[in-house]
Amino acid sequence: MPAQRYDQTGQHYSRTRRADPRVAGHIEQALSGTASVANIGAGAGSYEPAQAVVAVEPSGVMIAQRSSNSAPAVRATAESLPLATDAVDAALAVLTVHHWEDLDRGLAEMVRVARRRVVILTWDHTVMENFWLLRDYLPMAAATDAQLAVPVARFTELPGAVTIRPVPIPHDCIDGFAGAYWRRPEAYLNPDVRAGMSLFTHTSSVDTELSVLQAEITTGAWHRRNAALLDRTTMDLGYRLVVAEL
Repeated sequence: MPAQRYDQTGQHYSRTRRADPRVAGHIEQALSGTASVANIGAGAGSYEPAQAVVAVEPSGVMIAQRSSNSAPAVRATAESLPLATDAVDAALAVLTVHHWEDLDRGLAEMVRVARRRVVILTWDHTVMENFWLLRDYLPMAAATDAQLAVPVARFTELPGAVTIRPVPIPHDCIDGFAGAYWRRPEAYLNPDVRAGMSLFTHTSSVDTELSVLQAEITTGAWHRRNAALLDRTTMDLGYRLVVAEL
């Protein structure tokens, strides 16, 4: 995504896109044993590990929301990292690769600057398309998701030993990404919540579809249709952690 779009849509990221500690645990485990990390497409700093030594982010609006104790931020793109070859132990990219204008170049840059490991949090559209929000209510957003998502098989082309691990999403996830509210449907009616989701910012008006969701929440139809979800504590919505040992 160009920096200008994040300058418009990322104004409230520090409020709506806070790191969930359980999701963060998966990322921290993937980075175990590393002493220095470059956070690529770092945004406002969610999921930035303690060992991060630099953050790369193209949007000034996003950088302005970073905490004062975050890693130093450099305004640049993934496709042209201002870092030396083998500069860090690991390169990290959290829910950002779908915004890059040149995926191949961005991935090559991550490999170039990382001595040991590349870690990427992304999602698999073939799983996400079965999420009730897309399947039952928002076909236009489902089409957007298909266009945004990077096929997971693409990451198996990274050098070294590549593993792809599921990241289950807790029912009370505090990070407001697209699948976070799978057991809290009323959240998707909140425009501030939707403003932090690429799924909605890249899709034209969905007011009519959301009015159907609102009506079915009110009548209880949503809860009857999705009763099997109401006792679950986690859900696999297709979020995947890619780890390449270089």
